[in-house]
Amino acid sequence: MTVAPLPVRLEAVIFDWAGTLVDFGSFAPTKVFVDAFAEFGMEVTLEQARGPMGVGKWDHIRALCDEPAIANQYQAQFGRLPTDDDVTAIYERFLPMQLDKVAQYSAAIPGAAELLRALRQRGLKIGSCSGYPGSVMRRVVERAASEGLEPDCIVASDDVPRARPAPAMALKNVVELGLTDVAGCVKVDDTAPGIEEGRRAGMWTVGLLLSGNAAGLTLDEYLSLDENGRQAARERAGRELSSAAPHYLIDTVADLPGVIADIESRLAAGQRP
Repeated sequence: MTVAPLPVRLEAVIFDWAGTLVDFGSFAPTKVFVDAFAEFGMEVTLEQARGPMGVGKWDHIRALCDEPAIANQYQAQFGRLPTDDDVTAIYERFLPMQLDKVAQYSAAIPGAAELLRALRQRGLKIGSCSGYPGSVMRRVVERAASEGLEPDCIVASDDVPRARPAPAMALKNVVELGLTDVAGCVKVDDTAPGIEEGRRAGMWTVGLLLSGNAAGLTLDEYLSLDENGRQAARERAGRELSSAAPHYLIDTVADLPGVIADIESRLAAGQRP
């Protein structure tokens, strides 16, 4: 017996924060990672710091410490490879530095505030989640509100037992927003772990090519690129995000309305993520 698919309507869009709604290029976490490791006598490049982006910050530091080039520096400094206690020590140095700097870097990405207004006009709820812990998110949210970014739900990495790429943060949005079906949700993110989070949660997923961690461009660098330069950046970022198999790839959140319309058409035709 063939069972017809359950009817689904689009209910919500769940956004990442850094590199998605705020902080073009996702520089707040990366620059502070570099500074935190420097306090322990280790040289970490911006490119290395970007590698594990999207996961919780303790896990991010653990992943960096597992890289041979960084682990060897630690061993040269301290006579041992970094343990979980050492990771915690770096994290505890990182966190106040992040608290001090995060608002400075968290300007709204162009078009984000207008997008949230347009989504609400379509009757959609606005969720969000972040690799930042709650203490950092409070600083981000305070600045974001002053620029017109006020999601209906905010989930930090330490609000759930396991953060990205596990689906818990995205699913906590579903619960808190009172949604009826994960297939009626869209997860928007600039990192592979964040896209994977959405896929594991059973949602439509949208990867951002040029505003986030994958491209690593400042807003001025992005605006100064000609079309050939933008295409090269898209291809580079696309290779990084492809492992998570996003349903859609766009440049920035300003390009999301066309994707939302397409997803609504696909849902109306009985398709699911």
